Amino acid sequence: MKIGTLGAGAIAQAIARHAIRHGHEVVFSNSRGPASLAPLVEDLGALAAAATPAEAAAADLVVLAVPWPRIPDAVAGLPRLDKTVVIDATNQFASLSPHPAIADLGDLTGSEYVSSLLPGARVVKAFNSLYAQFIAPDPRHEAGRQVLFLAGDDADAKNTVRDLTSQFGFAPVDLGTLREGGRLIQLGGPLSALHALKQD
Repeated sequence: MKIGTLGAGAIAQAIARHAIRHGHEVVFSNSRGPASLAPLVEDLGALAAAATPAEAAAADLVVLAVPWPRIPDAVAGLPRLDKTVVIDATNQFASLSPHPAIADLGDLTGSEYVSSLLPGARVVKAFNSLYAQFIAPDPRHEAGRQVLFLAGDDADAKNTVRDLTSQFGFAPVDLGTLREGGRLIQLGGPLSALHALKQD
């Protein structure tokens, strides 16, 4: 599978390293351009590349992992992502400084808002409820596998993310739709930042 990233920070890199270890290609993009990603690509080897956001979004699966206020700019100008599976790893922090603040989206969940900006895409909420330091290592531990909550409105898209993350070693748990499941794992939800292991 070819996986594109919109954003190349800690979360995107952690997911990408798992993907590369399992033989998937990763195409990184960010707001500063492909040249800024040359050291990262060199470090990750032949299965990593850097490109423009539009080129990264042409991959089989796309990971959206940028700070919340930058999402509109990150997706602006992308071609329609018809049927593309997009993992939404974002959290709706309106700001982090001087104090964290949650964006007011009214009745929408964060991923419903993201989905509205990506017409045609099949959005799956995942990875947002885990800190990067829990995503990066091998998710398989003596006590069990790291639980990965996910939510989405498209069953096939969720199956794609479930199968991929299971391959990485996570224990994916489907919480339902972007509205119901998304509320559980977005900021302020009861499963936000909950790190748990599943015994096999």
